[in-house]
Amino acid sequence: MIRLNQVAWTYPHAEGPSLRGLDLHVTAGELLVLCGASGSGKSTALRLMNGLIPHFHENGTLTGTVHVDGLATATAKIDEIGLRTGTVRQHPRRQFFTDTARDEVAFAMENFGYAPADIHTRVGRTLDDLATGVPVEQRLQHLSGGQQQQVAIAASAAHGPAVLLLDEPSSNLSTGAVERLAGTLAQLKRDGVTIVVAEHRLHYLRDLADRVVVMRAGRIHAEWTAAQFRAVPDEDLAREGLRGEVLRAELPELAASGASAARPVPPAQVRPGVLELDGVRCRLGGRTILDLERVAFRAGEVTAIRGINGAGKSTLARIVTGLLRSRGVVRLDGRVLSRRARQRASAIVMQDVQRQLFTDSVEAEIRLAGTNAPAAPDTAAVLAALDLAHLAERHPLSLSGGQQQRLVVAAVRVANRRVVVFDEPSSGVDRRHLGSIRAQIRQLATDGAVVLLISHDDDLVALAADRQLTLVPVRKPSGSH
Repeated sequence: MIRLNQVAWTYPHAEGPSLRGLDLHVTAGELLVLCGASGSGKSTALRLMNGLIPHFHENGTLTGTVHVDGLATATAKIDEIGLRTGTVRQHPRRQFFTDTARDEVAFAMENFGYAPADIHTRVGRTLDDLATGVPVEQRLQHLSGGQQQQVAIAASAAHGPAVLLLDEPSSNLSTGAVERLAGTLAQLKRDGVTIVVAEHRLHYLRDLADRVVVMRAGRIHAEWTAAQFRAVPDEDLAREGLRGEVLRAELPELAASGASAARPVPPAQVRPGVLELDGVRCRLGGRTILDLERVAFRAGEVTAIRGINGAGKSTLARIVTGLLRSRGVVRLDGRVLSRRARQRASAIVMQDVQRQLFTDSVEAEIRLAGTNAPAAPDTAAVLAALDLAHLAERHPLSLSGGQQQRLVVAAVRVANRRVVVFDEPSSGVDRRHLGSIRAQIRQLATDGAVVLLISHDDDLVALAADRQLTLVPVRKPSGSH
């Protein structure tokens, strides 16, 4: 079904190849997991399978051959490859073409000339199966990152491709959504779809994978059968930078009042803090996304913001950092902050970090972040701690997803703001670098910042957080429509 023979690929301006003589064969109906440390070549291998290399990345150097479902991807038309494959990228916002979930799921089928009645049936069935709980009447830009990812999966599978390629599909999903993803992959596998998943978080794939390929420096380093994969000791996974059993932590719940609080208390029971939110409410697309009557965050601590996809976690991040309008008051040290003042006092690591990269090198990105920073830490030490020092001259957009994630973490660390928000900072991050990101988060708290950590990553929360605030979606008032 998929055959990569002696494939080498070098991106434009890269110091060396991302893939080196890669031989990889995937049989029809197989679920193959590609794993390995950040920058090992997993995403590049997927781009070869869906034809983005060389049709989109035209200026690199490619040798070897790639065949998918009988097509030579280097010479086939991109629409021919797209009819046979579906791709779910790590950041779904980058692959949307329309404004609503229904239109997005229909988009590929419309372009391939499916009959309108068939499109209507497939859209409804696919949304029910793969996007459970997503408010499909909302605009895509108003959905949470996890909900956008569910829509992307549905849109990629709706036209019935023979091959489904997924790049870190669990990265922004809640525990319940990951379980639904596993169920979805199991159903697609039963339907005979060939599936290739590039992942760091392996726990949900233990009973699904037929084979696991471990990549290192653009080559296959190891292969495990399904039985071997289930028997791999955790220390062997750690040696390859792979995630094993999920860590769990019982964290104390932060007192909060309001409809968004999972365990609301009377406002008077909320203790004062350095960062305080009073009567903060936000409406998007005609519905209330966040409603917090009162909550206060302490300096010197890491507060994990938890909750299912769509509970308002990223909305809270954007309000705190002044990126989104809302009703209510935000105070820092007892002083009311305007949106502009919040922007000056805070820093954020967004889910899609490419939106935060502005310069032409890693070193320049860090210098920009440290401009006017009070008592900025040693930038060289921060880069070294996050395993980025050897990439100082590289263009940020030439880095892997995990490397870009760590670069923005480094920039936030250097900016040295009073309030720092991390929104899914471990997306695309391997086990070893998870520890380095945890160390930077903890150091910010030690330095006296108010640190909010929005994450579905139980491993990171267990390693980094002191307490948690659990949010729930705001329910419509009884009788409303």
